[in-house]
Amino acid sequence: MAAVRKDVRIVVAGDKGTGKSSLIVTTMTDEFPTNVPPVLPPSRLPDDLFPDRVPITIIDTSSSAENRNKLAEELRRADAVVLTYACDQSATLDRLSTFWLPELRRLEVKVPVVVAGCKLDLRDEHQQVSLEQVMSPIMQQFREIETCIECSANKLIQIPEVFYYAQKAVLHPTAPLFDQETQTLRPRCIRALKRIFILCDRDRDGALSDAELNEFQVRCFSAPLQPSEIGGVKRVVQEKIPEGVNELGLTLSGFLYLHALFIEKGRLETTWTVLRKFGYDNDLRLSNDLLPPTFKKAPDQSVELANDAIDFLRAVFSSYANDIDGSIRFADLEMELFSTAPESPWSEGPYKDAVPTSALGGINLDGFLSGWSLMTLLDPAKSMEYLKYVMYDLDTTSAINMTRKRRMDRKKQQTERNVFQCYVFGPRKAGKSTLLNAFLGRPFVDSEASKTDDRYAVNVVVNEKTGTKKTLILREIPETSVKTILQDKESLAACDVAVFLFDSSDESSWKKLTELLMDVAAHGEDTGYEVPSLIVAAKDDLVHYPNAIYDSARVSQDMGILAPVPISIKLGDYNNIFGKIVDAAEHPHLSIPETEAGRSRKQYHRLINRSLVFVSVGAAVAVVGLAAYRVYAARKSSSG
Repeated sequence: MAAVRKDVRIVVAGDKGTGKSSLIVTTMTDEFPTNVPPVLPPSRLPDDLFPDRVPITIIDTSSSAENRNKLAEELRRADAVVLTYACDQSATLDRLSTFWLPELRRLEVKVPVVVAGCKLDLRDEHQQVSLEQVMSPIMQQFREIETCIECSANKLIQIPEVFYYAQKAVLHPTAPLFDQETQTLRPRCIRALKRIFILCDRDRDGALSDAELNEFQVRCFSAPLQPSEIGGVKRVVQEKIPEGVNELGLTLSGFLYLHALFIEKGRLETTWTVLRKFGYDNDLRLSNDLLPPTFKKAPDQSVELANDAIDFLRAVFSSYANDIDGSIRFADLEMELFSTAPESPWSEGPYKDAVPTSALGGINLDGFLSGWSLMTLLDPAKSMEYLKYVMYDLDTTSAINMTRKRRMDRKKQQTERNVFQCYVFGPRKAGKSTLLNAFLGRPFVDSEASKTDDRYAVNVVVNEKTGTKKTLILREIPETSVKTILQDKESLAACDVAVFLFDSSDESSWKKLTELLMDVAAHGEDTGYEVPSLIVAAKDDLVHYPNAIYDSARVSQDMGILAPVPISIKLGDYNNIFGKIVDAAEHPHLSIPETEAGRSRKQYHRLINRSLVFVSVGAAVAVVGLAAYRVYAARKSSSG
C-alpha cells in the first residue's frame, strides 16, 4: 500500500478584511470571535475532526505589502491554499482572478486551491447570485481551483467544510483522476485502474466474477459485499453501459464506469482508496516502497536482466506476437502491453528508435528483449518499475543480476556479461549514425545528419562459430560532446569496448580520429577505466586517401590494439564488425590502447617494482650473512 500522508499544511490567503482569521478561529473553537489579531499563529486542528484522521496545520497570512515575502514563503510551503473573498465586497471577488490566482502561478505554487466566500450573512439579499454562476468563468480560466464554497463564521455556516475540502483536495485530488472539462477519466487513471482490474481478474477471463469482486472489496475496504449489493452494482452499470456486464461478471468498461461515477458523485476517496491499496501515489505511479531500493553499484558494474525476468518477458511477447511474422507492432506495445503503465517507456529517447524493426514497424523477440536490456542497463529502477506494470509478480530483485566489476574482468582476463555497451567515437560525417542504422538493419542513406545528442542502438549479435547470443548496445558519441564527457572521471567506467570510426577517404577525418583516440586512451590510463578499442575504416567503397591503410595500421600497432577493420555500409560489406566488437568486449584485457605517456608510466612502475625486489633480496642476503657471522662468532668464543 502507498504511504499515507502524516499531515496537511493549509495556507489561508486573501485581501484584508475578507474574514481569514475569523474563519480559522471559528473552525478551531466552533464560536464566532469578537476580537481577532491581525494574523494568527499556526493552528492545528484535532486529528479526529475529519474521517481521514490526518492532522491539519492552518497558516494565517497578511496581505500587507511589508509582509509580501513572508506570504510568498508560506504559499510555497503549502499543501493546499484557501483563497478568501468577502461575499459583501464584489471587489475582493474580482481580485481573485486579477491578483491572487495569477500570483500563485507566478510563485509556481502548484497545489489545490479552495475558494471560500466568507461573510455570507452580510450579502445583500437583493443581489443573490448562484455560486456556480459566479465561479464558473474563473474556474474555467484557473483549473487549479478544486472547490468553491460560501460560508459564514458569524452564523456558523459551512465553516469546517472549508478545511475539509482543502484536506480532501490534498489527500484525494481530482486532477490526476478526472478531466473536469471533458468529464472523463484521465488516461493515466484508466491505465492504473486497468492494471488493478487485471490483477483482480484471477482467472483471466476478462471479467470480475462475484467471488473476485468480493476479494477486491475486502482487500480495499475490509468488508465483503452482500449478494444483493453485488446485484445492485451490476444493475447500475448495465443500465448505463450494457457492455459493462456479461455472463461472467463485471467487465473492464464496467469497472471504469463505476469509478467515473464515484468521482462525478464527489466520492474521490473511494477511487483513491483503491489506487493506494494497490500501491499508487498521487502521480499514479507505483510508490517507492513497492519497488527495489536504490541500486548501489560501482561505476564499472552494470545491471542485466536475470533469467526469471527474461523467461517472463518471452512469455509476455508470445502472448502479443502476431501469428503471421511473430512480431509486435510498436503501436500494439503502446495500446496493449504498456496500457497498464503510466505511459510507454519506449516512446521517447533514449529508447525511441533504438531497437530493430521490420518494414511494417514490427519488433521481433530479440528486439523486444534488447529494448528491455537497454532500459535495464541505463535505468535499472525504471526497468523494474515497468516490469511491475506489465504484471511481473515475482520479487523484482530476482529480475536482475549485478555484474562483476570491469577491472576484475580484466584481471581475470574474461567476462561473464551478456550485455555489452560500446561507445562509438568519430569525427563529424565519418559514418557513426550510418553504423548504428546498419546495426538495426535499416537501409543505407547517403547523407548523414549531424547529431548533437547521444543516440543508442541495441540488438542481438550471434557468434558465427558457436551460435551464442550477446546483446550489444552502441552509444553514438557526438564529436562535440567528447571533451565534456571526458571531464567526468568515471565517464568510461560503463564502457565495455570503444569503436573509433573514421572516413577512410578523408585524411582530415583520420587526423581528428587520432586525436580522439589519444584523448580517450589517455583518460582511460589516468582514471584506470581502460577499454578494449577498435579502429574502423568506414566508407571502404570510396578511394582511400594516400597512406590511409599505412597510417591506421601504424597507429594500431604503436598503440597495441587490433588492426583496423575496413567496412562499407553502402555496399553491405560489414566485415563482421559487430561480431568483432563483441569479441573485443569478451576479452577485456586485450586491445587496450596505450599512449607514450602511459607506456612510460608502466615502464617506470616495472622498474620500481624490480628495484624493490632487488632491495628485498639484498636485504635478505645481508640478514642471512649477519646471522651466519653471529653463529660463527659464538662457536669460536665457546671453543676458546
